[in-house]
Amino acid sequence: MAKAKSKKKKKKQTRELMILVILILISAGLIVAMFTLYAQRKKQAGQSAEVNIPQRPEETGVNPVVIPDAQPVPETEPVTEASDPNLLLAEEAMQNMTLEDKIYQMFIVTPEVLVDREDIHAVVQTGDLTKAAIDESPVGGIVYFSQNLEDEEQTKDMISGAQDYMKEVHHVGMWIAVDEEGGTVARVSDSLDTRFFDDMAVYGEEGDTEAVRTMGTQIAEDISQFGFNLDFAPVADVNINPDNELQDRIFSDDPAVVSDMVAAMVQGLQSSGQVSATLKHFPGLGAEDGNTHEDDTTLIDRTYEDLDAVDFVPFRSGIAAGAEFVMVGHQVMSCAGDDMPSDLSHVVVTDWLRNGLGYSGIIITDAHNMNTITANYSSGEAALLAFQAGVDVVLMPEDLSDAVETVAAAVESGELSEEQINESVRRILTAKAKHHLL
Repeated sequence: MAKAKSKKKKKKQTRELMILVILILISAGLIVAMFTLYAQRKKQAGQSAEVNIPQRPEETGVNPVVIPDAQPVPETEPVTEASDPNLLLAEEAMQNMTLEDKIYQMFIVTPEVLVDREDIHAVVQTGDLTKAAIDESPVGGIVYFSQNLEDEEQTKDMISGAQDYMKEVHHVGMWIAVDEEGGTVARVSDSLDTRFFDDMAVYGEEGDTEAVRTMGTQIAEDISQFGFNLDFAPVADVNINPDNELQDRIFSDDPAVVSDMVAAMVQGLQSSGQVSATLKHFPGLGAEDGNTHEDDTTLIDRTYEDLDAVDFVPFRSGIAAGAEFVMVGHQVMSCAGDDMPSDLSHVVVTDWLRNGLGYSGIIITDAHNMNTITANYSSGEAALLAFQAGVDVVLMPEDLSDAVETVAAAVESGELSEEQINESVRRILTAKAKHHLL
């Protein structure tokens, strides 16, 4: 009996030992499996740090995960300012420019000022005098008026001759500018019998933005066929004082109406990509009681709050529509506090327009041969003040040589930084590259 019990006990002990051994083996297997899995995952992680997967994120709908310390190379570089092809072309062109070359890019002049001959009152061809002037003075552009436009063939030959020669000699094309607002101010229509359009006040009264957009498209077609690529239009002023110098050139006394019309005009003018539009006359000339062409000074007494609520509204709209230029006028704004013509005022140009409205395009002055400038400043003084204010382009100085020499001397003396010159020229040339002028 005792022997049987002893045998039964041994069997039980043997069974328990076998179970324990099995459990130990299972545990060991699990540990080995865990270590193997860990090693595999570590190896995969190392491989993923060396290979950029997926190569085409758009196929998966998700962005690739960048593992710390890894440097995956994407298939395409991210879009940055430095990878903008137009900016790259501009930078390349600037590398081949002297300081004087860059300063010349910041002026648009009449052909008469370019040739600088007192006995020539109207240039109507690109002859030896114009070519010699281009050799010496590689200006950023030329603005033509009715006196320069005799007929279609003559206009095409004159403009193409100047443009082609500038590209051949200096490898940078020009802005070929004109005032073609439609209605009262229409140099091409008046001289070359292209399509006629009513004054802007008529369109504002009708409230038909689509008609204005069509007008912009047609004006661009009409002027670009002759070689014009810059239109000093549309007028973005609000008709606050009916005695202002613009009158029916303004769309309306309602800033909302002007805003809609201006945006439509900009879209129409720039729809083909051949013509740049220009909003004018920032910060608003509609409250004026005077004339910047004739008066020594034109003062507009308005608060900044008034300007922001009324005058700036169409400019914001035109900027949002993509206007490539904004023209700043010569009116003195009481609330700027500096008693300076607006295009010579850092408050107006930089604080209000560049920073306040966030405008990143080209800022140009109104014509510097107007009396509000010439009665108070030399061409050199006015140009330097304009550039110090933050302007990119000075339009129509009376004396180009004085303007360029004064600005160059200011850069050399440190009165104006070359970096500011570079910033403006970079902006100008990037826009020119967009228009295939580089």
